Amino acid sequence: MNDQPNRRPRTQGKSGGQGKPASQGRPGNSGKPHKPYRRPQKDPVRFLAFEALRAVDERDAYANLVLPPLLRKAREQEGPEKFDARDAALATELVYGTLRRQGTYDAIVAACIDRPLREVDPPVLDVLNLGVHQLLGTRIPSHAAVSASVELARVVLGDGRAKFVNAVLRKVARDDLDGWLEKVAPPYDEDPEDHLAVVHSHPRWVVSSLWDSLGGGRAGIEDLLEADNERPEVTLVARPGRSTAAELLDSVDPDSALPGRWSPYAVRLSEGGEPGSLELVREGRAGVQDEGSQLVALALANAPVEGSDTKWLDGCAGPGGKAAMLAGLAAERGAVLLAAEKQPHRARLVSQALAGNPGPYQVVAADGTRPPWRPGSFDRVLMDVPCTGLGALRRRPEARWRRRPEDLEGFAPLQRALLRTALESVRVGGVVGYATCSPHLAETRAVVDDVLKQWGDAELVDARDLMPGVPALGDGPDVQLWPHLHGTDAMYLAVIRRTG
Repeated sequence: MNDQPNRRPRTQGKSGGQGKPASQGRPGNSGKPHKPYRRPQKDPVRFLAFEALRAVDERDAYANLVLPPLLRKAREQEGPEKFDARDAALATELVYGTLRRQGTYDAIVAACIDRPLREVDPPVLDVLNLGVHQLLGTRIPSHAAVSASVELARVVLGDGRAKFVNAVLRKVARDDLDGWLEKVAPPYDEDPEDHLAVVHSHPRWVVSSLWDSLGGGRAGIEDLLEADNERPEVTLVARPGRSTAAELLDSVDPDSALPGRWSPYAVRLSEGGEPGSLELVREGRAGVQDEGSQLVALALANAPVEGSDTKWLDGCAGPGGKAAMLAGLAAERGAVLLAAEKQPHRARLVSQALAGNPGPYQVVAADGTRPPWRPGSFDRVLMDVPCTGLGALRRRPEARWRRRPEDLEGFAPLQRALLRTALESVRVGGVVGYATCSPHLAETRAVVDDVLKQWGDAELVDARDLMPGVPALGDGPDVQLWPHLHGTDAMYLAVIRRTG
């Protein structure tokens, strides 16, 4: 199996390109009379899921940004196509389930056609994978999954391609997921990484990178890859100084909400739900924030500093979750937060997140590698740097198919430059938190080690002590969180004290 899915480029041909099902020839003339033509019936749920997948593929959009407005629009429509909560849940499952399992489903489809997968037009492949997910990843009966997918194909692809979809999916329906994995995944003993890549639907290079970062044997990496393919809980944060976890728990259905595992400000919505419908969220007193992200902000706030503690900096503040938490914690101590974000539109999101903070703060649109503030101005600095996002594959499953190994080289200079800026910006005796939402060693320890070797007058603080009660934090002094161990995104944190 190649490191990346062997798919056709996004440019879509008009002549077909769908291929033929394996061992499937052209139908002969049976002499039977033609059936009367029936207009295809548009299924609003599956049509919406197809629209979302096309936006992800064609525009490099993210499903978590594309899907909500599509669902809102569908719910606002009157008449027979009006969405209800069950429709929205099914559409969401179809989109995210298909994206998470894309690598596995591509391999299965490839085994059912007689030509390379890249010769199948992307819209056809999206319809096929939606159908495969219904067949192998849901409880939808096989006949219903096939017929609904063929009807979708008639609507969005035409009758000719619908016949191709029908033939492929009927072949897929002959076996269950485990049976197909035995056929399409190489044996683990012969090629462990390729086996895991097909079975758990990750590019091979991602499997290799995660395994290197995690260490250990087969059980750990399989648990991690499985966690990447599970639907994550929605986690809320009660923003310090504006609300509490107890208040947030009281505002939601007690049957669907639980306290956070590790953060005293976290509430987990076990049954999903719509956070935007909660009054505390609408008022900005609470927000959606992964518990790992909360722990990073709390750890920086917990780190001991020598001397004054009145000026804090979030140097890569967009879209504002950590900044809102830090601003509240700073206000409780009489400190002020400066939140800096390079992109103006993201800086506006930071301003929205901080609006209503009980203490003073400032938001600026500024490039962290060319800061407008003076060196040594801050007591605490958080630098949550841009990265590949390999730690958030549960929430952004399409990222695994977009990222390439060479992306690491593109981020490396920026990550090092931002960490150097953080060390320049903090005063002697103050602390810096270097964070990424990636566990890749090239984005975590390699960056910290390289910069500290050049800097000299700085030391690592044991970040494990700054996350009390959180288990399995490794050998330190840095911390790596994991989805399968902590139920969080795979956030990384190194805490550094400037000594000179």
